[in-house]
Amino acid sequence: MKIILPNQIAADVEPLLPSDIHVIHMNTEGECDADPSDAEVLFRWWTPGSTLDKILVSAPKLRWIHTPSAGVDHLLTPSIVQREIVLTNNAGGHAIPIAEFVLAYLLTHAKHLPALHAAQAEHHWSEHRSAQELMDATLLIIGLGGIGQAIAERAATFGMRVWGSRRTAHSQDNDYPGVTQIVSGDAWRTLLPDADYVVIATPLTPETRGMIDATALRAMRPSAYLVNIARGAIIDEAALLTALREGWIAGAALDTFETEPLPPDSPFWSLPNVFVTPHCSALSPRLRQRAIALFLDNLTRYQQRQPLRNVVDKEAGY
Repeated sequence: MKIILPNQIAADVEPLLPSDIHVIHMNTEGECDADPSDAEVLFRWWTPGSTLDKILVSAPKLRWIHTPSAGVDHLLTPSIVQREIVLTNNAGGHAIPIAEFVLAYLLTHAKHLPALHAAQAEHHWSEHRSAQELMDATLLIIGLGGIGQAIAERAATFGMRVWGSRRTAHSQDNDYPGVTQIVSGDAWRTLLPDADYVVIATPLTPETRGMIDATALRAMRPSAYLVNIARGAIIDEAALLTALREGWIAGAALDTFETEPLPPDSPFWSLPNVFVTPHCSALSPRLRQRAIALFLDNLTRYQQRQPLRNVVDKEAGY
């Protein structure tokens, strides 16, 4: 069986492959070192959807694509959706670093760390105002997938009251350690007035695009803090700018934006109540090894005609 491996990871993956696997190498432009026309499997690395479309043309017999990303909104092109290709993602592989980053965002806000750093830079022993505690604060997580659950477990360890939202109802709430209340559908909107922190961890789909709108932001407390580690387009950015400037909410930590890289003239850079990070919350030295381990496990399953892990519902978008 032939599989296509990107040059960036081929050296790490090839020694671990069964002897009956023939590897075709692919560069970042989607060009291969051998004929990919009869390849069945592609391990995509961090290449754009346009490169994926290119390889799909030259590899008409592809049956399975694995991506190291958790989100797949940028990959669901007509070429992928319309063909009978199984798409699997790396959901779960990013959960730990993102969850740790979210706690860092919360602590940065609660403990006024930017002001303390500024005082240090000025050599000023400031009469600093009292910091807040995360203990007993209410955290609403919109999206209780693998990342949302990892955030919930860590937040609960800090003594936070954790609420969560799922797309559909779930009868076994005890499947979500640390979460004391779970709602489904749009019911998360009813919880906004009582949340101290709101974290967006839901996939970008037609249903979630722009759902954090002016109405949602108006419903939040003036003291509430918003964190987005999902996709920028889930937030109505114009409404968020208004909310931040006019004090509808206290502030936001934003790791992702509708346009990336964030343009140098974006007002988000200079707002004093915004913490901008460059879509880096998932980065970890362990991310690569987790993605490869999942791919290899799924490759064994594929060869044995067993169900694959992390199969994407292309219609639902995640």
